[in-house]
This record gives sequence, structure tokens and C-alpha cells, in this order.
Amino acid sequence: MIQAFGLTSNPRQELPPAVDDVSFEAPTGRVTALLGARASGKTTAVRLMLELQQGRGITHFRGRPLHRIPHPSQEVGVLLGEVQGHPSRTVRGQLRMLCAAAGVPVQRADEVLEVVGIVSLREQRLCTLSRGMDRRLGLACALLADPHTLVLDGPADGLSAREGKWLHGILRAHASLGGTVLFTTHDAKEAARTADRVVTLEEGRVIADQCVADFSRTRLRPRVAVRSPHATRLGVLLAKEARATQRSVEVVNEGGNRLSVYGSNCADIGETAFRHSILVHQLADEVGDAGPAVSVPARTRTEEVRAAEPTVPQPAGADTSSVTDAPLPVLELSEETAALSALARAHARSAQEPPQSTGTFVSLPVDADLGGASSSASASASASAPAPPSGEQGTQASRIPSGPASAPPPASLSPLPPPITTHPAPSPLRPLRYEVRRATGIATGYLTAAAVLVASAIVAVLLARTGRTPQAHLLAAWPQELPLPPAALGAGLLGAFAFGDEFRHPALAADRGTVPRRLGLLCAKLVVAAAIAVSLAFLVVASDAVLLHLVYGEELTKVPADWLSTFASWLALVVGCAWAGVLAAGVFRSTTAGLAAVLAVPILVVPLLQKALEGPSVRTAAGLPSRLRDLALVHWPFGAERVLAAGLRMIAQPVGSALMLSLTALLCAYLLTVLRPRAR
Repeated sequence: MIQAFGLTSNPRQELPPAVDDVSFEAPTGRVTALLGARASGKTTAVRLMLELQQGRGITHFRGRPLHRIPHPSQEVGVLLGEVQGHPSRTVRGQLRMLCAAAGVPVQRADEVLEVVGIVSLREQRLCTLSRGMDRRLGLACALLADPHTLVLDGPADGLSAREGKWLHGILRAHASLGGTVLFTTHDAKEAARTADRVVTLEEGRVIADQCVADFSRTRLRPRVAVRSPHATRLGVLLAKEARATQRSVEVVNEGGNRLSVYGSNCADIGETAFRHSILVHQLADEVGDAGPAVSVPARTRTEEVRAAEPTVPQPAGADTSSVTDAPLPVLELSEETAALSALARAHARSAQEPPQSTGTFVSLPVDADLGGASSSASASASASAPAPPSGEQGTQASRIPSGPASAPPPASLSPLPPPITTHPAPSPLRPLRYEVRRATGIATGYLTAAAVLVASAIVAVLLARTGRTPQAHLLAAWPQELPLPPAALGAGLLGAFAFGDEFRHPALAADRGTVPRRLGLLCAKLVVAAAIAVSLAFLVVASDAVLLHLVYGEELTKVPADWLSTFASWLALVVGCAWAGVLAAGVFRSTTAGLAAVLAVPILVVPLLQKALEGPSVRTAAGLPSRLRDLALVHWPFGAERVLAAGLRMIAQPVGSALMLSLTALLCAYLLTVLRPRAR
């Protein structure tokens, strides 16, 4: 179950907080609706619950705050807005990538596609999905790790009636399997049709917490719509008959020839009109949405008749007129049998749920500004709510009644709820597998590699024609006029994509800007970027050598004597550029910044190093290999001292020194961004 205590957002300059002391419960096995007009604080309350926004309060998901749950995605499925994924990624590729992040088998992607009914769209690109299909994919992402709790913000916004009915059936099916569902909506009729419990917000405060039957009776007022050319006369007659029979009937003149009659039915109104020979053009039952705060608009009341029986306290702002007690019909699930069975099969194949907490929690009292009537209504609604299943170990919270008779809170409790600190999104459970699927799931990497191969081949052919380029630079397609060869630039761009796409399309995070920058994910990105860079370096050299052999013969493709150290320097340059792109994009949250950091090495850092090292050299590193050999107690195998000396000579070069200096600075900056939030 979900237990929210004292959710309060931070003040907004001169405006009051968007959410002020919101407390409610969403029981297990039930669908709970958070109802309110636009700008009433629904989305802010959800963001506070999920620790995506700073404020005060605490929310327990089966007895634990979200930041105390080891793997939140396996406990809480979240749907906020549209699906955050690369537009060119396929539906199946998006889900498979998220499977690695959630630590579940990739077969789970096909299962949830069957549950949400978009198996036929598994190869479609995300950019081609309609609004309804995007909602289905978002629900599939939320169900991917088989969470116990679903938290959905406006899931039916923009959907057709048929798609909305399907969505509500899926939510009902999840709740019937023992899960907890909380969704926000501004449509009171949708809440009455779908939810078992409705929590109503107005201006950031809870004004009602009711079961659906009480909500339908007090917040949605059944009425009879009447159209007649003699509407005024018919209204007077209906009021007289109600007074004579001691019935509670309210007749509201809607203007012109229309009446709205509360507390009566079509049969009685039709008989009255027939007896007095009054022509009626329309006579129909309707459900009028009174909104979050029920109040009669500024209209002309023809007559208002009240019964003599005692009145029942109603929530603050609600109309106190007696209305029909019959609740609205709940959404039937006969049409959702297929979805329910698919969800049950997927639920049975998923991993076991984490152990539940055995703690007992007491919720906060209803806000005192609502008055005693509102508190009584909320307390009665809470008492009428169904109890949680017997399998749940935690006891359901008991509400403390407000008013003069309520006991004062213990002195040890703080008068303010605890602060809410935003936490970054969790790192993938299998970061290496996640990064491989992220990098290979779109065509950007393949197109970049193809462009690098074509550019390198053209540059190599042109350089060979001039005859002034050394063979090593010729095979790498690196003219002296360019700061870096095309392969190094391509590797740096692919490395920048590794983190740039995470911030541009944050598939890991429920909210933009909370992409995890953890060391495990960084190591996975560095390993994958290095593998891609090495592969690209091999392909560039091989393709250039083959093309030069075809165009100019064997003269330009001879293997040099120092090929090992030369090729090691080439691989180090390409891998270093790729790592610089990864680190810079992770620090500055931008692909462009990652590529700019790669270009800054030869353009800015190298000239600065050369200027710093200008002047006569008193000592040199001559004889370094022999001194390295003397340091070892045994001889270095396979001439390893020569390889080490070659590596040191490569670092001593301006580009090598500048690249290593840049990588060190970027790595320190990245570690600072990771460790600073933890220190706070």
C-alpha cells in the first residue's frame, strides 16, 4: 500500500506552495484516484511521492520510503508524461534496453508487449507511435519489472474513450492480482468509473478522501435534465408536489427552457407533466460533474425543498442537498478478460516480490481548515474502505480524528514533516549489458562509423597522391593540416553519444535531468566506447590499406619495422578520444560538449603545453630502456621494456600528453559530480 504523510512543496516566491500537507492512503488490491482540477497540485504531489522534487513529507511504499528500497523499479512502476526514448529506437529495443536496466530477463519485454496489446508494433520506431500507442508503451515500461505498485500521472490524458476503457481495465487487472494502483485525473466521471477510492485535491489540499460510493453520491450529483417550453411552470409544480409528499427535491432553472431536477426521477417528472398537460421535449437521467468543490453556480433557483429528516455531514464545499444514494456503475471487466489473463501469466512468470515491511504507521490528521464536517466525512470514508488482503503483513494506518475530542500529538514528534531530498535515478543492475543494447539499438553509431570509413578512405587516397605523407599517417588518413584524423573524431563523437543521448532521451529516469552518473555505469560506457574505438581503428587501417593497394600497388602497404609501437600509439589515440568524449558529455550533459572536449585537445591543450615546455632542455630521457631493465629483478619477458618505453615516448609527445592531461581533468570533474551529491 501507499501511505503519504504531510506532502508539502517548497514555497514559490510570493505564491503559496502548490501542495500543502497532503496525506492519504492507497490500499493494496485497490485502484485509487487522485482527483483535482488542472493546477490543483496532483502532479506535484506525485513528484514529491517519487522524490523527484524537493519539499517536506514522506511516502511509504509497503512500509519503506523510496530511497530505502534497493531496486525501486522492481517495487514501483512509474508513468510520467511521454516515453523518454530515442525516436529511432524500436519498441522492442526500448523494452529490451530497459530490461537490462531493471535486471530482468529480456524475455520479459515480449511478455509485457503481449499484456499491453502492441505485439504487432514491436518493430515500430518510437517517433511513429500515436498518443494511444505511446501510452501503452509507457504502461509496458512501468510493468516491465513486475512492480507491486503503479503510480501513473494522467495516464488517460489525450486518449479516446475506447483506449481509456482499455487502460482502466489493465489498471483494474493489476489491482485484482494484489497490486496497488494510484493514478491522477481531472475527470471526476473517470475517477468514479475506474477507482475504488477517490482522493480529491483543491488548491493543493485534500478536501475529500472517500470510497467510490460516497464519492458518487456526494461529489457527482445524479439529476434529471428536462427541456420544456413551460419550464418555469413545471418547476413550480414539481416543487409543490415534493413539498406535499415530504420529498427532498431541488429544481434549478438552467436558463431558457431547461431544468435540472435533483432528487427525483424521469418517471415522477413525466407523470407530473402529463397530469398538467405540459409539453416536454427532453427527459433524461444525467450525472452532473460538480467539480472538486461542489457549489451551485450563479443561476436562478426556482424552488428548493428540504426534507425534515436530520442531515448527514458532508465534506467542506460540497452541496448538502440529499441526492440519490445509488453509486455509479463500476467499469465492467468482461471486455478486458484477455488483458487480465495475459497480465496474470506475466505476473506468474516474473520474479518473486521483495519482503514486505512489518511496521505500523499512523497517518496524519485531516487538515484543520476543512472543519469538523470534512474530517467526519473523511473518517467515515476511511472506515468504509475495504481492508487490505490477509497476505499483507503491515497493518493499515488508522486515522486520528480531528476536532476538539482528538488527542494531542506526542511531544516527541516534530511539528514539521521530514524534508524530501531528490535522488538520482538508480544505476542499471547490469550496466554493461544495458550499454551494449543502448549503443547497438539505433543506427546513429553505424552511420557514424560508415562516414568515418568513407572520409578516411578519401583522405588516404588524396594523401598518397601527393607523396609527402609518412606511411603511418597515410594508413591512419591523418594529414598534418587536420588536428585529429577522422577515426579519432568519429570515436570521440561516438563516445559523446554515450552520455549525450542519456540526457537528451533519459530512458533510465522517470524525470528529465536525473540521469544516473554512477561509477558502474561510467565503467560500462568506457569499456563499450573503448571496444567501439578499437574496432573503428582496425577497420580504418584495414580499409585504407586495401584501397591503397588497389589504387597504387604494394609500395604503400608495406609493414613498417616498428609496427607494434606505432599501432599501439594509434589505438591509444583513438581510445583516448573516445574516453574524452564520454567523460566530457557526462560532466557537461551534452553531446556537443563531449565533441568540443575532443577537439580542444589538439587545438587548445597542445599549444598550451608546448608553450609551457618552451626553452632549452637541460636533461633528456636518453637511456630509459636500460634503466627500466635494471629496475626489474628478472628480465622483462618478450621485450616488454621496449613496449613500455614506446608508451612513455608516446605520452611524451604533445598530443599524448595533452590527451592524458585532459582525461585526468575530466575524470576528476566526473568523480566530483558523483561524490558531491553523496556528501550532501
